[in-house]
Parts: sequence; C-alpha cells; structure tokens
Amino acid sequence: MRVEYRRLGRIGRENSVLVFGGAGLSEVGESEADRAIQQALEAGVTHFDTAADYGDSELHYGRWMPDIREEIFLSTKTGLREKESARRQIEASLERLRVDKVDLLQLHAVGDLEDLDRVTGAGGCLEAAIEARNEGLVGAIGITGHGHEAPAVHLEALRRYPFETVLTPWNYILSTDEGYRADFEALAEEIEHQDAGLMTIKTISRRNWPAGDPTGDQKYATWYEPFDEQRYVDAAVSWVLSYEEITGIAVVGDVSLMPLMLEAEGRRMSREEAAEVLSGAPNYSSPFISMPF
Repeated sequence: MRVEYRRLGRIGRENSVLVFGGAGLSEVGESEADRAIQQALEAGVTHFDTAADYGDSELHYGRWMPDIREEIFLSTKTGLREKESARRQIEASLERLRVDKVDLLQLHAVGDLEDLDRVTGAGGCLEAAIEARNEGLVGAIGITGHGHEAPAVHLEALRRYPFETVLTPWNYILSTDEGYRADFEALAEEIEHQDAGLMTIKTISRRNWPAGDPTGDQKYATWYEPFDEQRYVDAAVSWVLSYEEITGIAVVGDVSLMPLMLEAEGRRMSREEAAEVLSGAPNYSSPFISMPF
C-alpha cells in the first residue's frame, strides 16, 4: 500500500502525507542513508525535506538527485538570520544537493517573536529567500519552528508575510494544553484563509529523554524520546492525520524508526480510537519542557 497524498496549499502539489525528514540522515553513512531513501521511495513518499544544518543529509540527497529529482518535491531550510549569510547558505545547499532549484525553502527554527523580528526585519534572511525565489533558485518560501510558542509565532509570521507553508508542532499531548490548542487552531484557521500548506512535526514524540546516563537512556538519534511501540506509533500518526487540514507530517528523525511510521500510515484508526490509546500511554508529555537548543 502506498501512502496517502494531500495538496500542499496554494503550491498546488499533491505530496505524500509522510515527509522524509533529512534530520534522520545527519550522522549516518552512505549505505544506511541509501537504504532509508530507497525504502521511502518504494512506499510512495514524494516529499523529501532537509536543512543546511542536518549534517551530511544534503550530501546524501545529492547522490540521488540525478535519478529522482523530477519525481519528488524537494525542500531545505536555512537557519541563518542575516540576509548575506543566509544567501550564501542557500547557494551552498543547492550545490550540496546537486540541483539548480529547490521547490521550497524554509526559514528554520523560528520559535519566538524576537527571532521572528530578526527573520522578517530589514537585512533578515527573509530578504535572501525572496531574492532567491525571484532568481528561480527557490519555488516557494515557508517557515518552521519548535517550542510551545511556535503556533502563535507562526500566526504572527503569516500576518507579516504570505508564507506558502508552515511547519509547526502538533500531537495528541500538545493538544491537551488548552492554550496551545487554541493557538494551533487559530494558526490553522489563518492557514486555511491564505491557502497555505500546513505541515507538522513531533508526531511520535513521547517526552524529553529522562535524566540519567545519556549513553544508556538515549537509544535514538532524536533529541526527544520517541514512541517506539507500533500501537502507540499507529495511534499518534492516525491522530495527527485525522486533521484533514494537515498536508504532511515529518517522519521521525531516526531512520531506524521510519518503518514504524510507514506501517502506521497505512492502517489508520479514528481520532477517537487514537486518543483513547494515547491517553493511556505511560510517560507521555511535551518534548518542549526542556530543549537542547
């Protein structure tokens, strides 16, 4: 069974609801990266996302571009805030990816208003993104971010500039926070009004890694502890994708867990069933109680 496809807002592209997250390729070798990319392609994943600061991810993608570029939707991100440095990073990303253009460039990890001011202000990285788009190096411009403030910040971002996509955190446990849920719903409403594409992250996040010996506790490459039992992954994926306004969810940032998400996408349960499973999940909390960045 191949994955579902949804329209990515006014960009108009029908993309897979699972977005291959390049963060999972940050620290893996060529053979492991190639296996993961091949697995995703065979499942019908068509949206491949990465970022300039995801280790060797862009290089791993670049090896595949001569064969798959015309078949996929390719996005990357810049985390730099100043116009000139962001422009250089965009050009470096294109070189590493071995492409002349990306379909989407996202302004990365904008999670508070102070940072948004830097991004959208005079001499900020948004100016570099707009110039790159005008020159044909970028197809569309999006924004991403982590943290409990992200939905409210991204709503303000849409008031300042008509971003084509937003990538913001959303999962069952975050929805149980009344304030967070209200911010997310307001963001989703504005995204629908502007016909932007709404993508979400942290689908199968379980909590922060527990305190203790990091080499013993942190089994995966993710900075948060993910669900790794299929029943909880099934419920987490089903719950998020039950929101039809969500056009895509980023696959967890550890390629060893990608098969669980591929499996979960193909066997959905209702939102109510998923909520019942997740409400009984032990040690389930926001990953943003503590962040390493």
